[in-house]
Amino acid sequence: MTHPITLAVTQMACSWDQQANLKNAERLVRQAAGQGAQVVLLQELFRTPYFPIEQCHKHRALAERFEQSDTVSRFAALAAELRVVLPISFFEKAGEVYFNTVAMADADGTVLGRYRKSHIPNDPGYQEKQFFSPGNSGLRVWDTAYGRIGVGICWDQWFPEVARCMALAGADMILYPTAIGSGLDGEDGTDSLDAWRNAMCGHAACNILPVAAANRIGREYTTEGRETFLDFYGNSFIADHKGVVAGQAGSDTEEVVLHTVDLTQVRNYRDSWAVFRDRRPDLYGAITTLDGAT
Repeated sequence: MTHPITLAVTQMACSWDQQANLKNAERLVRQAAGQGAQVVLLQELFRTPYFPIEQCHKHRALAERFEQSDTVSRFAALAAELRVVLPISFFEKAGEVYFNTVAMADADGTVLGRYRKSHIPNDPGYQEKQFFSPGNSGLRVWDTAYGRIGVGICWDQWFPEVARCMALAGADMILYPTAIGSGLDGEDGTDSLDAWRNAMCGHAACNILPVAAANRIGREYTTEGRETFLDFYGNSFIADHKGVVAGQAGSDTEEVVLHTVDLTQVRNYRDSWAVFRDRRPDLYGAITTLDGAT
């Protein structure tokens, strides 16, 4: 018996009109579902511009408590209406701390749980340590209506250990909502596009499963002036289980990209490679340390 699943990634620009962003994100989900998608991936923190571009404590007021989040409730209801699985990225306040979080909505609208971003960057233009605590959820993989799905968030995608752990937990696919670009302080920054995409294609090939990333587009500035900006380079993509890019968006256009995978065929292909049989965890102790000492 085959098990084909159609996966979609989206990308869009965001403004400080939060309701307009939510409406646009909903429109893209509806478009993807209308084209046959069963799993739809939106970008990281799609409700607002990427506010960690600067250290401004006032942005903490954007956070939502999980139980009262209208972002989560709105898109969980949309998932139920359209019968799609929908990871929902939102800025979470919990007690007196804050997390960069994804809530996983199943195709009946049930929120299966939350994943809180594990790896928090702190670089010019990516001042996330100003806002987010390191996630305490552990790495998460959920059984959904359309397969067992693992989710990481942006900077998590650069760590092969994250993808491998989700694969070991039985993930059929791995999804990464993302906000990444180039250009800082009025100058062009290092273009990380190729490395960004290649890293995740490597996760797909090494773990023999589809990997998808949804990025944003457009130039975003700090709120205090127009000297510091990021140009988000889009290129949201889906890599198949061999690490080949099966669909990719452009660098500056709002798009929906779809790809259909047969999960039964992928599992059979994975079994034929026996990668997981031949692992040697007894040799990997250095990975569990910070300094490589074993």
